[in-house]
Amino acid sequence: IVAFSPQTGMGHLRVTKEGLRLEGESEFLFPLYAKEIHSRVDSSLLLQSTHNVTVNARNSNGDVTGRLNVGPKMVEFHSQQFQINSKDGKPLFTVDENEIVIGTDKLRVTGPEGALFEHSVETPLVKAEAFKQLRLESPTRSLSMDAPRGINIKAQAGNIEALSQMDIKLHSSDGVLLLDAETVRLPKLPEGTRGGAGFSQGLYEICVCPDGKLYLSVAGVGSTCHEYSRVCQ
Repeated sequence: IVAFSPQTGMGHLRVTKEGLRLEGESEFLFPLYAKEIHSRVDSSLLLQSTHNVTVNARNSNGDVTGRLNVGPKMVEFHSQQFQINSKDGKPLFTVDENEIVIGTDKLRVTGPEGALFEHSVETPLVKAEAFKQLRLESPTRSLSMDAPRGINIKAQAGNIEALSQMDIKLHSSDGVLLLDAETVRLPKLPEGTRGGAGFSQGLYEICVCPDGKLYLSVAGVGSTCHEYSRVCQ
């Protein structure tokens, strides 16, 4: 028989002005209902079980509105929204049925394969870390970048390379293609040998209209580009 009194409590159970206090390890065979459960100031709160540890939140009707289940192989959370906040209350990670929001200033993916997106990615900026290269690659399919107001690719301290096993197409549906550089080089453009009239060897000459428009003209002995060609009209 263990005596119980309002002054000392019973066994490891003590009655204080803040409520009930348990010293050491305690085991509950049935549900425990309390407004607040916290540990001592100098120790952490430990909840352990041989199976799962489940925390439920219920409404006034007794229905479960949120559930946290910590198991030996998985941690599950069931609710309409899951959110992690910083010390000052700033949302860092939010998940609901429609989207996932990461509120940190920088998202760092440290896996060797980087980030994998099965569908489209929408972002205002793609930027590499300082002194590191930025690489956009599609090993087995095509790489598409779409923007209603244009795409700006900038390398302030290096080169920009576009590599493809097949064709690289630059297409503007409503506008011009502008190559603004001190020198535009085509190092592997085939050159023909001097032949007779009407013998083009299947080669073409790249011609430029006064307004900057480019067109191809069948190569000849001399230049076949004409400033007032019908193509430029």
